[in-house]
Amino acid sequence: MATPTAHRLSVPPVMPTADDQEMARESSRTLSELMAQHRRMPPQLSFPARGRGQPELVPLPAAAAPLIAQILAQLARGHAVTVIPVHSELTTQEAADLLGVSRPHLVQMLKAKKIPHRKVGAHRRIRFCDLKDFKMTEDVARQKALDALAAQAQELDQGY
Repeated sequence: MATPTAHRLSVPPVMPTADDQEMARESSRTLSELMAQHRRMPPQLSFPARGRGQPELVPLPAAAAPLIAQILAQLARGHAVTVIPVHSELTTQEAADLLGVSRPHLVQMLKAKKIPHRKVGAHRRIRFCDLKDFKMTEDVARQKALDALAAQAQELDQGY
Protein backbone atom coordinates (compact mmCIF):
# COMPACT_ATOMS: atom_id res chain seq x y z
CA MET A 1 0.00 0.00 0.00
CA ALA A 2 1.37 3.40 -0.94
CA THR A 3 2.18 5.87 1.78
CA PRO A 4 0.12 9.05 1.86
CA THR A 5 1.66 11.94 0.03
CA ALA A 6 0.97 15.63 0.33
CA HIS A 7 -2.39 16.38 -1.20
CA ARG A 8 -2.72 19.63 -3.08
CA LEU A 9 -6.22 20.97 -2.88
CA SER A 10 -6.50 21.13 -6.65
CA VAL A 11 -10.12 22.22 -6.51
CA PRO A 12 -10.70 25.24 -4.28
CA PRO A 13 -13.76 25.25 -2.02
CA VAL A 14 -16.97 25.92 -3.94
CA MET A 15 -18.97 28.87 -2.63
CA PRO A 16 -22.60 28.61 -3.76
CA THR A 17 -24.53 31.52 -5.28
CA ALA A 18 -28.13 32.19 -4.20
CA ASP A 19 -29.34 30.27 -7.27
CA ASP A 20 -27.01 27.38 -6.40
CA GLN A 21 -28.41 27.31 -2.86
CA GLU A 22 -32.00 27.09 -4.08
CA MET A 23 -31.16 24.37 -6.60
CA ALA A 24 -29.18 22.47 -3.94
CA ARG A 25 -32.20 22.64 -1.58
CA GLU A 26 -34.49 21.14 -4.21
CA SER A 27 -31.92 18.55 -5.33
CA SER A 28 -31.18 17.56 -1.72
CA ARG A 29 -34.87 16.94 -0.99
CA THR A 30 -35.34 14.95 -4.20
CA LEU A 31 -32.18 12.91 -3.64
CA SER A 32 -33.16 12.09 -0.05
CA GLU A 33 -36.59 10.90 -1.17
CA LEU A 34 -35.13 8.79 -3.97
CA MET A 35 -32.49 7.28 -1.68
CA ALA A 36 -35.21 6.27 0.79
CA GLN A 37 -37.37 4.72 -1.97
CA HIS A 38 -34.59 2.93 -3.84
CA ARG A 39 -32.27 1.70 -1.10
CA ARG A 40 -31.26 -1.44 -2.97
CA MET A 41 -30.74 0.08 -6.40
CA PRO A 42 -27.34 1.55 -7.25
CA PRO A 43 -27.53 5.30 -7.90
CA GLN A 44 -26.84 6.80 -11.31
CA LEU A 45 -26.22 10.24 -12.72
CA SER A 46 -28.17 11.13 -15.82
CA PHE A 47 -26.82 13.50 -18.45
CA PRO A 48 -28.71 14.89 -21.44
CA ALA A 49 -28.36 12.89 -24.62
CA ARG A 50 -25.81 13.92 -27.19
CA GLY A 51 -27.79 14.70 -30.29
CA ARG A 52 -31.01 12.66 -30.45
CA GLY A 53 -29.87 9.61 -28.50
CA GLN A 54 -30.84 8.36 -25.07
CA PRO A 55 -29.70 10.17 -21.91
CA GLU A 56 -26.31 8.98 -20.74
CA LEU A 57 -26.35 7.20 -17.38
CA VAL A 58 -23.28 7.01 -15.17
CA PRO A 59 -23.48 4.37 -12.42
CA LEU A 60 -22.20 5.44 -8.97
CA PRO A 61 -21.08 3.39 -5.99
CA ALA A 62 -23.77 3.20 -3.30
CA ALA A 63 -21.44 5.04 -0.88
CA ALA A 64 -21.43 8.12 -3.15
CA ALA A 65 -25.14 8.94 -2.76
CA PRO A 66 -25.04 9.97 0.94
CA LEU A 67 -21.89 12.01 0.26
CA ILE A 68 -23.59 13.84 -2.58
CA ALA A 69 -26.60 14.42 -0.31
CA GLN A 70 -24.31 15.96 2.34
CA ILE A 71 -22.63 18.19 -0.23
CA LEU A 72 -26.02 19.41 -1.47
CA ALA A 73 -27.22 20.06 2.09
CA GLN A 74 -24.13 22.18 2.83
CA LEU A 75 -24.47 24.10 -0.43
CA ALA A 76 -28.16 24.71 0.34
CA ARG A 77 -27.08 26.35 3.63
CA GLY A 78 -24.68 28.60 1.74
CA HIS A 79 -21.56 26.87 3.06
CA ALA A 80 -18.44 26.51 0.96
CA VAL A 81 -17.66 22.86 0.20
CA THR A 82 -14.53 20.97 -0.72
CA VAL A 83 -13.75 17.26 -0.84
CA ILE A 84 -10.56 15.98 0.79
CA PRO A 85 -9.64 12.30 1.08
CA VAL A 86 -9.32 11.35 4.76
CA HIS A 87 -5.79 9.97 4.37
CA SER A 88 -4.49 13.07 2.60
CA GLU A 89 -1.57 15.00 3.94
CA LEU A 90 -1.86 18.76 3.87
CA THR A 91 0.68 21.53 3.68
CA THR A 92 0.77 23.98 6.57
CA GLN A 93 -1.03 26.57 4.42
CA GLU A 94 -3.81 24.14 3.47
CA ALA A 95 -4.23 23.08 7.11
CA ALA A 96 -4.26 26.70 8.29
CA ASP A 97 -6.89 27.57 5.68
CA LEU A 98 -9.10 24.67 6.81
CA LEU A 99 -8.82 25.77 10.46
CA GLY A 100 -9.29 29.43 9.60
CA VAL A 101 -6.01 30.50 11.24
CA SER A 102 -2.80 32.00 9.91
CA ARG A 103 -0.01 29.70 8.77
CA PRO A 104 2.41 31.07 11.43
CA HIS A 105 -0.18 30.34 14.14
CA LEU A 106 -0.61 26.80 12.83
CA VAL A 107 3.17 26.30 12.80
CA GLN A 108 3.28 27.38 16.46
CA MET A 109 0.58 24.80 17.28
CA LEU A 110 2.62 22.14 15.47
CA LYS A 111 5.76 23.10 17.38
CA ALA A 112 3.76 22.88 20.64
CA LYS A 113 2.72 19.36 19.55
CA LYS A 114 -1.00 20.23 19.62
CA ILE A 115 -1.45 18.59 16.21
CA PRO A 116 0.52 15.54 15.02
CA HIS A 117 2.59 16.12 11.91
CA ARG A 118 5.70 14.91 10.15
CA LYS A 119 8.51 16.66 8.36
CA VAL A 120 9.41 16.01 4.76
CA GLY A 121 12.77 17.72 4.40
CA ALA A 122 12.14 21.22 5.74
CA HIS A 123 8.38 21.03 5.17
CA ARG A 124 5.69 19.94 7.61
CA ARG A 125 2.81 17.70 6.55
CA ILE A 126 -0.39 17.22 8.54
CA ARG A 127 -2.71 14.28 7.99
CA PHE A 128 -6.25 15.46 7.33
CA CYS A 129 -7.66 12.96 9.85
CA ASP A 130 -5.35 14.39 12.57
CA LEU A 131 -6.44 17.92 11.68
CA LYS A 132 -10.10 16.88 11.79
CA ASP A 133 -9.62 15.21 15.20
CA PHE A 134 -7.92 18.35 16.55
CA LYS A 135 -10.74 20.55 15.26
CA MET A 136 -13.42 18.33 16.78
CA THR A 137 -11.64 18.31 20.16
CA GLU A 138 -11.27 22.11 20.05
CA ASP A 139 -14.92 22.57 19.05
CA VAL A 140 -16.09 20.44 21.99
CA ALA A 141 -13.85 22.34 24.42
CA ARG A 142 -15.04 25.67 23.02
CA GLN A 143 -18.71 24.65 23.40
CA LYS A 144 -18.11 23.53 27.00
CA ALA A 145 -16.49 26.89 27.79
CA LEU A 146 -19.40 28.77 26.23
CA ASP A 147 -21.90 26.66 28.18
CA ALA A 148 -20.00 27.37 31.42
CA LEU A 149 -19.97 31.11 30.68
CA ALA A 150 -23.70 31.09 29.91
CA ALA A 151 -24.42 29.18 33.14
CA GLN A 152 -22.29 31.64 35.12
CA ALA A 153 -24.12 34.59 33.54
CA GLN A 154 -27.44 32.98 34.52
CA GLU A 155 -26.25 32.52 38.11
CA LEU A 156 -25.14 36.14 38.26
CA ASP A 157 -28.44 37.28 36.68
CA GLN A 158 -26.68 38.92 33.76
CA GLY A 159 -29.73 38.63 31.50
CA TYR A 160 -28.44 35.78 29.30
